[in-house]
Amino acid sequence: MTASASPAPRRPLRGRASEPSAPGEAAADPAGPALEVDSLTVDVSTPAGRVRAVDGVSFSVRRGRTLALLGESGCGKSMTAQAVVGLLAPVAEVTGGSVRVGGTDMLRLGRAERKKLAGPVLSIVFQDALTAMNPVQTVGTQLGEPFRIHAGLSRRAAREKAIELMEAVGIPEPRARAKSYPHQFSGGMRQRLLIAMAVALSPDVLIADEPTTALDVTVQAQVMQLLADLQARHDMALVLITHDLAVVAERADEVAIMYAGTVVETGPVREVFTRPRHPYTRGLLDSVPENVERGRPLRSVPGSPPELSAIPAGCVFQARCPMARAQCAEVRPLLEPTGPSRAAACHFSEELARA
Repeated sequence: MTASASPAPRRPLRGRASEPSAPGEAAADPAGPALEVDSLTVDVSTPAGRVRAVDGVSFSVRRGRTLALLGESGCGKSMTAQAVVGLLAPVAEVTGGSVRVGGTDMLRLGRAERKKLAGPVLSIVFQDALTAMNPVQTVGTQLGEPFRIHAGLSRRAAREKAIELMEAVGIPEPRARAKSYPHQFSGGMRQRLLIAMAVALSPDVLIADEPTTALDVTVQAQVMQLLADLQARHDMALVLITHDLAVVAERADEVAIMYAGTVVETGPVREVFTRPRHPYTRGLLDSVPENVERGRPLRSVPGSPPELSAIPAGCVFQARCPMARAQCAEVRPLLEPTGPSRAAACHFSEELARA
């Protein structure tokens, strides 16, 4: 496995230099987290029986901050996002934990109550705009729908709001293009429209699930800048789901590294990328071309994540870990503090820090 690195940074992956990296900085906010996920667990029914797709995942993010969920495909990032917003497929079920938005546990609300909060409080941007949008409705109708449902606006007033949104996200000639259908836009423009729908009601928390998938490098940068601008304008908490280390380094404040449905390391991006405390994090960083000396072979994390139906006892990363020992096969390491604002699930995190 080689981690994605586009758009590639021109400097080593060390995290956002503009953000102070003082330990415990985020804890100074008296308002508390905008989103707090605690011990979230999701089981999935398969022909072979039930498997655990998300296992005790915990993280939090405050208004105006960006938390990145980072990891390979199949590590549970998107399943976590779907559980948070209540959009799990019928075969999946939340079996434990809590998801608090502004202090309210979303998992304890009924379907009708959660629907009222979808948009004004919590929203999501999906990775495939073409399938996420209705192909038989104009984009003006779709962008205006949140205003009709939640604000009770008339069709004409909602359409004007939709045009304002299209202009805000950089769609040229928005009044004319509001009459167009999703397939009449480019991939980058469709993604902008999807973001416009997600931020229409200025949610407290926005989840962006691989928002730049299948876009070229230039458009990726534009979409990420758009998200950053909208986040600043609305003071949103942003959860960014990606496998792209360069995007995380440039755009996130904190990171939670996921592997096999669990979080194996958390902390401020700059600190985690500079001194990782889990071998999986180290492997991801070593696989980025910018971190390899010219002329040396590109390293990668050998093997693949385990099948959900065959999660080993002990450490979930043991089969691919260069530091694995007998203890790793017997005892599951817990996600424990490794310093202020940091945690890792590794028996030998101190040893890795000294290496």
